[in-house]
Amino acid sequence: MLHHVSVGVSDVARAANFYDAVLRTLGYKRVMEFLPYALAYGEDHPEFWIQLPHDQRPMSAGNGVHLGFSARSKDQVHKFHAAALAHGGSNNGEPGPRPDYGPDYYGAFVYDLDGNKIEATLHIAPKTQAAKKPAKKAAKRPAPKAKKKSAKKAKKKSRR
Repeated sequence: MLHHVSVGVSDVARAANFYDAVLRTLGYKRVMEFLPYALAYGEDHPEFWIQLPHDQRPMSAGNGVHLGFSARSKDQVHKFHAAALAHGGSNNGEPGPRPDYGPDYYGAFVYDLDGNKIEATLHIAPKTQAAKKPAKKAAKRPAPKAKKKSAKKAKKKSRR
């Protein structure tokens, strides 16, 4: 659905130091730079941008907005949170399960250096109760042979 997301920052170089460390824990890296105005992160193309506001007014964190980054393991969620705090971010929710968000939700929440709310989230796939046996394939049967029409029936149809 989304092509990319951008957040405003007050100082791109300062924010880059924070996001380089934090997003690296999730396997993301810088993929594009337009310094000193903006830079982007992703796996192989820009998906998340940090930038100076286009209107050249002071940035402000959006009220009610937060960005959730996908994690592939609980370890990544913990490393994301630790890296954010070590690089000047502030805690907004320790790593752990979030039963209010669903039985398979595991996340950690922080504020970046400019007050933007970010999260690392992992959706743990529920374990199946019993391994399902593969379904048996139906034996292939030869296709039924077409019945030959009698010469009389064929003649009647051709007259109609």
